[in-house]
Amino acid sequence: MADKTPEKPVLLSGGNPQIAKGYGDGPIQAYIAAMPGWKSDVGRRLDALVKKTAPNVYKAVKWNSPFYGIEGEGWFLSYHCFAKYIKLTFFRGTSLDPVPPVASKTPETRYFHIHEDDDLDEAQLASWIKQASELPGERL
Repeated sequence: MADKTPEKPVLLSGGNPQIAKGYGDGPIQAYIAAMPGWKSDVGRRLDALVKKTAPNVYKAVKWNSPFYGIEGEGWFLSYHCFAKYIKLTFFRGTSLDPVPPVASKTPETRYFHIHEDDDLDEAQLASWIKQASELPGERL
């Protein structure tokens, strides 16, 4: 009997994992496991930080990206892998203090980029996550 080698995850252009749409923690964990290189460690840290900061979080993978929200209230955070960074999306980012640094074409949305050698300010991220989780979310 031959050993089964686990299949390598399919990475889309820019290195974003292709993960089937699904709700709950399972699809999120599959996405994190498929994140390439250093991004997987950051994904685990982000997921743990969201769970600690917003314990009633509702999770899903949609459009090949993890989404975090409050059930019945909409989504407050998502992230996506690019070749050189991870892009965090705060759907009501202009309501956060301080406002995350990267603007979006969508008026209320703001982004925060995490690069490989960045010193991750988890206190700031936790503050944004807490604030965002207390706002009405995006209905996608």
